[in-house]
Amino acid sequence: MINKFSSKTTIITAVIVVSIGAISIVWADKAKKREIAEQEEQLRLEQIEIQKEIERNKPIVGAKEESVKKHGYDSRLIANKLNTYDYSNNGDKMVFLTFDDGPSTTNTPGVLDILNKHNVKGTFFIKGNSLEKEGADKILKRTFNEGHSIAHHSYSHDYNYLYPNRTLNIDNFANEIAKTDKAIKNVLGEKFSSNVLRCPGGHMSWKNMDPLDKHLEEKDMVSIDWNALNADAEGKKKNSDALFEYTKKTSENKDIVVLLMHDTYGKEETVKSLDQIITHFKDSGYSFKILV
Repeated sequence: MINKFSSKTTIITAVIVVSIGAISIVWADKAKKREIAEQEEQLRLEQIEIQKEIERNKPIVGAKEESVKKHGYDSRLIANKLNTYDYSNNGDKMVFLTFDDGPSTTNTPGVLDILNKHNVKGTFFIKGNSLEKEGADKILKRTFNEGHSIAHHSYSHDYNYLYPNRTLNIDNFANEIAKTDKAIKNVLGEKFSSNVLRCPGGHMSWKNMDPLDKHLEEKDMVSIDWNALNADAEGKKKNSDALFEYTKKTSENKDIVVLLMHDTYGKEETVKSLDQIITHFKDSGYSFKILV
C-alpha cells in the first residue's frame, strides 16, 4: 500500500516537474521572442532616426528636392545651348521664367502670387544686398518654400566694381559670390547652396571673363545669360502690354526660352504683364522649368 502510494506520488511529482519545466521553456521562449521583437523594434526606430538625420543634413542645391525632381533642368546644358545659339529641342518646348535683382518687398510677392495662380515655377537670381532690406528675408524664404529656384546675381550689381573699364576684376567678383552665398545661407540655412550664377549685365557684355569661368568651374558653378527678355530694364519704361509684346517677339521660334525679367523695385509693370506672359507660353505648348 505504501509502495503504491509512493509510486503515485513519484509519478505525480515527475509530471509536475516536467510540466513546470515545459512551462518554463515556453515562458523562456516567449521572453526570448519578446526580447528579439523589442530589439528589432528598437533597431527599426534607430534606422528611422538615422534616416531623418540624413534628410536633415542633406545638402539643398538650388531648390527643394521635390521641385528639382519635377521642374529642374541642368543649367549647364541650357548654358551650352545659349552659348552656341542653338535654341532647338526637337520641338519639345520649355521656358525658364527668370527674375533678376530681387527679392523686393514690393514686387516679388506679386510675382509669386501669379506663379502660384498658374502653378508654375521660376528661377530667382538674388542680388545679395537686396536682403539687407527689412522683410526681404521672409520673401526669400517664401520663394524657396514655394518651390522656386534660388540663384546668384552678385552682391552689389555694381558694374564699376565688378568690371572696371568693362573688364572683369576676378577678385572683386569672387568676393561678391562668397558674400552673396553667405547672405542667402543666413536666410535659408547652411545646407543651402546654388550652382547657378547670372552675371550682372550678362556674361556676354564684358571683357576678360575667362578667370571667372575658371573660378566657377572650380566651385562647380555655371554662368547663364538669356535668349529672350521682356525689356523691363531696356530703354524707356514700358507698360505691361509693351513688355508682353517684347517677350513674344524675342521668344518667337525658339524651343528653349530663357526669359529675362526683373522683380526689383520699380518693376510693377512686369508684375502686371506676367499673367499674360505665362498664359501665352502655356497656350503655345511650353513646359515651365527651373535652372538648377
